[in-house]
Amino acid sequence: MTPSTTFAGRTLALFGLGGSGLATALSLKAGGARVVACDDNPERMAAAEAQGIATADLRGADWSDFTALLLAPGVPFTHPEPHWTVKRAAEAGVPVIGDIELFCRERAATAPDAPFVAITGTNGKSTTTALIAHVLRETGHDVQMGGNIGTAILSLEPPAPGRVHVIELSSFQIDLTPTLKPSVGVLLNITPDHLDRHGDMANYAAIKERLIAGSDHAVIGVDDEYTRAIAARHAGPLTRVHVGEGAAEPGILARHGLVIDGCAEPPVPIADLTGIASLRGAHNWQNAGIAYAVARALGVDAAAFAEALRSFPGLPHRMEEVGRRGGVLFINDSKATNADSTEKALAAFPRVRWILGGKPKEGGIASLSAYFPRIAHAYLIGAASDAFAATLEGHAPFTRCGTLANAVAQAAEDAAREPEAVVLLSPACASYDQFRSFEDRGDQFRAMVRALPGLVPTGA
Repeated sequence: MTPSTTFAGRTLALFGLGGSGLATALSLKAGGARVVACDDNPERMAAAEAQGIATADLRGADWSDFTALLLAPGVPFTHPEPHWTVKRAAEAGVPVIGDIELFCRERAATAPDAPFVAITGTNGKSTTTALIAHVLRETGHDVQMGGNIGTAILSLEPPAPGRVHVIELSSFQIDLTPTLKPSVGVLLNITPDHLDRHGDMANYAAIKERLIAGSDHAVIGVDDEYTRAIAARHAGPLTRVHVGEGAAEPGILARHGLVIDGCAEPPVPIADLTGIASLRGAHNWQNAGIAYAVARALGVDAAAFAEALRSFPGLPHRMEEVGRRGGVLFINDSKATNADSTEKALAAFPRVRWILGGKPKEGGIASLSAYFPRIAHAYLIGAASDAFAATLEGHAPFTRCGTLANAVAQAAEDAAREPEAVVLLSPACASYDQFRSFEDRGDQFRAMVRALPGLVPTGA
């Protein structure tokens, strides 16, 4: 745990007692602050009380007593309208912050030179965060990894000289972190997402930009219009990472399965990604290029970086190889909850049997039409089935399967008639129509596939 000592002796309000919220309350208590916590869920309130955290209905609180409001990142801060606690805080002149801000203040107070790598982007954050942490561990660093990837930042060991914190940040977390100043700030990409929480693309992109604006060294993937514009106006030290062709500025190149140090003169090949199953596809080439740029900024030797890549296991539900059945490869990409994420998976294979569907996102799968010729067959599940069938009609063969179990059985049967095939779960949808989460969806897919006769597991 990281005790939050910078609010010692003060009283703070806290709303949202999920995993990160409870960790925040415990961190503040350990650091000598008094916390008054609240949640809409009585069970969470009871769990906090059992760990010695004071709870109360903040509607009846005297807000003049509070130094700050700690807000969980899942609670609306500005859009579609501020949460009632945010309104109460504004009326009382109380600042609203999150758990990342507490970490940043603690680092500034106790170990300002401790390395802090912060990663954001619309897609690929978790894989890139895990890859950077893996490379740093494999090259001898003391690494703490967390944030949006799973472990709450204040549940990690505290900042210390020589200890590297590798932290994934969502736009919600950045929005609650006014003093965010990482050693290395990473911006992968920006495409439309969470606009219900940020209003419009301009505001969403501006929040993402804040992560790299205060960094000592920025690493930016420059393959979309938003990140190119951000890189063009960034005034501090910067490494660009290019996947697309025709890069005008020096940077790290990640293309055709190679990571090339284009900042060197002449450019130097660093790593060959072909044959590394966990880094398949152009989106993972970018992830590897970003990881190299970060490792380079932190002084990691290029040869040691390349060696570390080979043992990267990947993450569950993100282009995860589940197993092989004869010549058929089964891929779990359940994390692909929107079309932009699914595009990365479709681009990685020349031909697929594609399982998709669930609770649809705005825009559906129309943006993926360039990949429809690669679809040997589509297997539709969940609430999006009719809409996706209408989009695919006349462009790719499909079957309405209804459930994931039916889709797996049908796809496996069809694929078995081919010498080689790929069965890809990449839903381009949220999971909540039939599953608790994308993890639950991916876990069930993995279990179904591994129950197939003759299946040889290849993943974790």
